[in-house]
Amino acid sequence: MRNLFSNIKGDAFGGITAGIVALPLALAFGVSSGLGPEAGLYGAIFISFFAALFGGTSTQISGPTAPMTAVSMVFIAGIVAANDGSVEKALPVILIVFLFAGLIQIGLGFIGLGKYIKYIPYPVVSGFMTAIGVIILLTQIFPSIGYYPKEDVAFVEQFKPQAEEVILKNILKEEAGKGVLVLENFKETIDRADQIKPEEILNESKTLAAAEASGTIGAIKVLPRALKNINWLELALALGTIFIIYGFKRITKVVPSTLVALIVMSGIAYGFNLGYRPISEIPGGIPIPKLEMFTSFSLGSITPYIFTALTLSLLGAIDSLLTSVVADNMTKTKHKPNKELIGQGIGNSIAAIFGGIPGAGATIRTVVNINAGGKTKLSGMIAGIMLLVIMLALGPIASKIPAAVLAGILVTVGIGVMDYKGLKAIPALPRDIKLGRIKLSSEVLVMLIVLVLSTFWDLIYAVGIGLVIASLMFMKKIGDLTAERSNVKPLKEQAWKDEKDFPKQLENKVFIKHLRGPLFFGSKSDFQQLATQIPDTAKTVIMRLGRMQYMDQSGLYAMEDMLQDLKSRDIQVVFVELLKQPRYMMERIDIIPDFISEKCIFKTFDECVEWIKTNVESNE
Repeated sequence: MRNLFSNIKGDAFGGITAGIVALPLALAFGVSSGLGPEAGLYGAIFISFFAALFGGTSTQISGPTAPMTAVSMVFIAGIVAANDGSVEKALPVILIVFLFAGLIQIGLGFIGLGKYIKYIPYPVVSGFMTAIGVIILLTQIFPSIGYYPKEDVAFVEQFKPQAEEVILKNILKEEAGKGVLVLENFKETIDRADQIKPEEILNESKTLAAAEASGTIGAIKVLPRALKNINWLELALALGTIFIIYGFKRITKVVPSTLVALIVMSGIAYGFNLGYRPISEIPGGIPIPKLEMFTSFSLGSITPYIFTALTLSLLGAIDSLLTSVVADNMTKTKHKPNKELIGQGIGNSIAAIFGGIPGAGATIRTVVNINAGGKTKLSGMIAGIMLLVIMLALGPIASKIPAAVLAGILVTVGIGVMDYKGLKAIPALPRDIKLGRIKLSSEVLVMLIVLVLSTFWDLIYAVGIGLVIASLMFMKKIGDLTAERSNVKPLKEQAWKDEKDFPKQLENKVFIKHLRGPLFFGSKSDFQQLATQIPDTAKTVIMRLGRMQYMDQSGLYAMEDMLQDLKSRDIQVVFVELLKQPRYMMERIDIIPDFISEKCIFKTFDECVEWIKTNVESNE
């Protein structure tokens, strides 16, 4: 506790500054997620405070981030669409999944997974981060130009026949569930169909129109129509926001340009009474727990989204620990990765209970905190408290912020989150694989696969597929490299120093084979050629294994097959310098002693030669 208050002045200034920087981003991420600006604020408040309190990185500032919001946005859109376009009906399921994500993070911290995050390949992270930027840019086109599909009367009208079909299907499904539906008599069904109001059809049509235009593919499909219906005022507000964000940075970086853009553009829109579209109203008062998420909880409604919760937890872990590394480099300290995961999990869990979107360690906010003087956990806690005070004091004023201004802020976030370092490296990376006549870099291929699948299909599966492909390519490379050192050659082609004096008269009867490097799935095929290299004149094969450090199951069975083949040809095999791990593996399936007895295993080559002189010559 004494260390917590050892830098009160610096932590207070760092926390307040980071909180101010976080405000516009929290509002923008909340709106982008589909749950409203208050969800972004609640996430920023609770994650910042509790992740700092329980986490393992002293200067980390946490809250909603672009990657976490992008995944959440896709997930929320799907759940809302499945609940007739009603956020209120979908909210309990959404928050329970967010809660599970936080609990999984806590579990990951307790089992010590934090230290393994560093093994995720860079091309997967690069492709994912660039995809996040593309997704944000595409999904912010409509709010930036003031186009909202649900309000386009002509567009919504196209979905009325489909809406009527959906409503009728729901009636039939409900009647079937209640046992009312009788195939011979549709009287009740017809009566209910006659009672369908035009408002119901219109609402369902709006839901279908919004679903059609959602996501990146939806944005591209509806873009031509949107460009014909530009609201020039909204576009001007968005462009003005973008201009200030980039322009003000050239003047000074002391004051956050994002906050300047938010205040200036909102002030112009409100002060001149422009007919702009504001964000949804931010509720006043202290945040209240959303207890309905527990009262309406059912395992069946959550089960399909367990993988989503796992993805959010892993993504949040990666995002946070990467930021922790940045903080370590700036402060010359060392974070505790597993403790950080526990802190992030607690923050995300509590945020979900209060209706906040999930988040992670935020690099920009953490850097701002450190540069402003923050050194302990108190700075992150103060940032959360600062946001709570702003929400309570300025909630009604914040509700007047133009939606286009937040869209403009998100456009700059989308541009900034892309991995330009990885993109610039594409021409320089070695082209180590061939697809037909085309040579490609395996790392570029992984990055592009993750980028395309994340952008146009599914963020969650894209990362999984990217990891699998990257792992397979890595194993292939290591296998190829190891196989080059795991070859087997006749004695006359390559003799080791202690083999120079081997008896000449035994050269046609005794063959010496060298195994160099691990015997595993990557070198198995080359090893299997061993038996074909042994001529029928051979009586004994000496296998020198002092440089074979490791054997996996594939190598083990390849060894067994080779020994079986040589035994069938009455060729005896002896081992020299057999190491601990390969010996253990061969003992498990009784290669030792069934194929190789203890008397045929020698510690040194000299001992083996003495045995050969006695036993092979005596058979002549």
